[in-house]
Amino acid sequence: MKSTLILVMAFAAFSFTTVKNVDVINGDITWVGKKVTGQHDGKITLKEGSLKFNDNDQLIGGSFIMDMTTLTVEDLEGESKEKLEGHLKSDDFFSIAKHNTSKFVITKVEGKNGKYKVTGDLTIKGISFPNTFDMTVTDNNTASAQLKVDRTKYDIKFRSTSFFEGLADKAIYDDFDLNVKLKF
Repeated sequence: MKSTLILVMAFAAFSFTTVKNVDVINGDITWVGKKVTGQHDGKITLKEGSLKFNDNDQLIGGSFIMDMTTLTVEDLEGESKEKLEGHLKSDDFFSIAKHNTSKFVITKVEGKNGKYKVTGDLTIKGISFPNTFDMTVTDNNTASAQLKVDRTKYDIKFRSTSFFEGLADKAIYDDFDLNVKLKF
């Protein structure tokens, strides 16, 4: 009787984790980079990802990997589009030949009921820094978030006023936006 009670208490204290894989085809990551004279935007395809939930269906962790070789520019066409995409994939920016993926790994989650403050390590060009942002998870198996990323932390300094003087209207702002919508 005593051993049965201990066994029941052990199972009652045990928490289950559910891992839900991200649907990479229906997920969406868009980016926006701004400069003094305007902005550009585009997309990056998810390579893989998953979100972890506790037995109360509250977000507790996860990660996702972006395929940087799929980085596209959506606001330009033709030769201008190809030229900017090539430049973004070069060593001036994301060094795609050396670093073909970037990833985000959740290290801390606060909140509940679909509204979370998520902290994790964002790795770009093999360099990791923490990033904190709000994430919303809905009942229809969708998670969305908007991240502000300081590109200079990842050794992306091209036309940054933090490192170069006298750029005037050639300057590119250090922060860029990643808008993430995950389906799982």
